[in-house]
Amino acid sequence: MVSKLQSVALSPDAVLEYVEQGDRSAIPVILLHGLSDSWRSYERVLQHLPDSIHAFALSMRGHGSSGHPADGYRPRDFAADVAAFMDRLSIDAAVIVGHSLGSAVAQRFAIDQPQRALGLVLVGAFASLPRNPAAHELWSVVSSLTDPVDVDFVREFQQSTLAQPVPPEFFETVVHESLKLPARVWRATVEGSLQDDFSAQLHRIAAPTLIVWGEHDQTAGRSEQDALTSALPNARLVVYPDAGHGLHWEEPQRFAADLAGFVDATVAASGAVGIRANAAPTTPRR
Repeated sequence: MVSKLQSVALSPDAVLEYVEQGDRSAIPVILLHGLSDSWRSYERVLQHLPDSIHAFALSMRGHGSSGHPADGYRPRDFAADVAAFMDRLSIDAAVIVGHSLGSAVAQRFAIDQPQRALGLVLVGAFASLPRNPAAHELWSVVSSLTDPVDVDFVREFQQSTLAQPVPPEFFETVVHESLKLPARVWRATVEGSLQDDFSAQLHRIAAPTLIVWGEHDQTAGRSEQDALTSALPNARLVVYPDAGHGLHWEEPQRFAADLAGFVDATVAASGAVGIRANAAPTTPRR
């Protein structure tokens, strides 16, 4: 059962919404969504996770009902927010899960905070967003977005991530969440991603890494997965033959099982049994 929606203030204009579930004495697992999504990107996954996963699903700055600061939309800025979030909730270290944009944030976090990344799970991931043709194609559209953002654009954007159908009510939820982003956040996030190339530093990520990829992913292709697997010293690739870029939406039960298995194996291999998350008081939701 997902706990009630909570929020934590990292600064006056950077308030992050999140949900938390699972055994508070277990290893923390932080779930980071893709561009224009929110914590609800993991809503279908959360219901399949065992209590042994102490999960925190975040809405990153500018997304969902989190705050919309004027700046700070590069992967390194989102990663700094994750570190600040962990500080506020007294989380020493965690397994970091990232989908799409969130995968870049997870990688950046592991580079900047190596002692705090117990493991990484990268979903529909990129070896380098600045070198990804789909990211540049998206910028050619997003650069001219104005408010209110066109709902047809949002629907097409979200539909392009899928190779299998998802429940209509869930799809409407992710469209609704995407429409919460003002045009300036779309622009700043895509532009920031194209400016933040840390691919030459990937070899520094020592944390065990599970790369999960859908074979019908038209956004982050197989070459991206092979480049990541080669660059990361301790990485393993798992392919979902029937899935697309949003594989955790399409096959949430399988993904939840793979995530839980990875966390269990990572904990067993590292002996990381003493890390706890002692939640500090959070601010009222805004």
